[in-house]
Amino acid sequence: MPIVMVNIKEGRTVEQKRAMVTGMTKVVSETMDVPQSAVRIIINEMKGENFAIAGTLVCDAPAK
Repeated sequence: MPIVMVNIKEGRTVEQKRAMVTGMTKVVSETMDVPQSAVRIIINEMKGENFAIAGTLVCDAPAK
């Protein structure tokens, strides 16, 4: 049973997450030769205060 963990910054919609897990489940099922029912996906959402890029917390970075 493949288990995929995905870390993303919070703010994605349920529709975006639904589309992601649908696509990922299909790809994992096909590449690992397992039924889709065996694929597990765990989504971890991080607040900007818990994620940094190049030494700067995302919550402190200027908006792009």
